[in-house]
Amino acid sequence: MKINYKMALTLLAGIAFGGLAVQALHAQAKPKIYIVNDVEVTDPVGFKAHAGHMDPLIEKFDGTFLARGGKARALNGAGPHRMVIVVFENIEKEQAWENDPEVKELIATRGTYANFRSIVIEGVAN
Repeated sequence: MKINYKMALTLLAGIAFGGLAVQALHAQAKPKIYIVNDVEVTDPVGFKAHAGHMDPLIEKFDGTFLARGGKARALNGAGPHRMVIVVFENIEKEQAWENDPEVKELIATRGTYANFRSIVIEGVAN
């Protein structure tokens, strides 16, 4: 009988420890980072060149496009222009992308072919 109690106690301790480990892993999960761009293109040729240079830089830092110039409508207020949404795995990857010298140069010059309104949003932690 004592062996059954020891086995049961060991099993309960293992379950409790596993539950705590799962909670700790969830606490370490970092929220994704979203960049939302409302883009009013003023020079389509220049904008296309910009996108051609920016795409590989987004991919270099594991960013992916969630939306890219598809149909968009305003629920209220003024209608959007071209909408682009990019997601990065975490804030470190987004900041590494943002601080990359090539990205900084592209962002500094993009006003010559489009008006950008860009917002960085932290997603909900899972």
